[in-house]
Amino acid sequence: MRNRPDAVMLFAAGFGTRMAPLTDACPKPLIEVAGRPLLDHALALTEEAGVARTVVNAHYKAEMIAAHLDGRGVTVLTEAPDILDTGGGLRNALPHLGSGPVFTMNTDAVWTGPNPLETLRAAWDPSRMSALLCLVPAAHATGHKGTGDFSRADDGHLTRGAGYVYSGTQILDPAGLSEIPDRVFSLNLLWNRYGAEGRLFGVVHRGGWCDVGHPQAIPLAEAMLIAPRQVLP
Repeated sequence: MRNRPDAVMLFAAGFGTRMAPLTDACPKPLIEVAGRPLLDHALALTEEAGVARTVVNAHYKAEMIAAHLDGRGVTVLTEAPDILDTGGGLRNALPHLGSGPVFTMNTDAVWTGPNPLETLRAAWDPSRMSALLCLVPAAHATGHKGTGDFSRADDGHLTRGAGYVYSGTQILDPAGLSEIPDRVFSLNLLWNRYGAEGRLFGVVHRGGWCDVGHPQAIPLAEAMLIAPRQVLP
């Protein structure tokens, strides 16, 4: 079993209901920000980080995502008849991702500053961690409302609370997926288990991040890309 991730799961199966009406004719991962589909922003980060294998799941308008990725060396898994959510989707993809820890990445955000996958890889310690989440301080989370998803201790341990927003990118040991009986489930179930075991950690992204989950966030993301936020100390 490998200890360093060399495969990534990109989540692209959602309905994108908050993006309506833009998603009436286009799946959210193909909506353009600064002239490039959101999915391509994510793929650029995986390519820059040298990740060997990439799997993308699809459900809503899956044929459009498959056509967009045709010939690009990416494995596309269409979830049918039901969407499997993040946990079920990742478990379904494991035969294509290989054994050991994997990156997972949502496709509805854009980044500036350090590559988050490289930040995660540098901080990953499988002797202590079963999941390492890339976080953004709530005060610096462009396009996102709320006080955050997690509190982070000085040693990186995470608990549910305020302060940091999950950026949608992580390294995860998927071994615990086999113990969850549901077919459709969120990775939150696995995070809760790893948190109870003291093996849920977080690392802070030192650049800009924008949650592109609704149409009003598109100009915010484009402005951030034009004038990147100063990297945090």
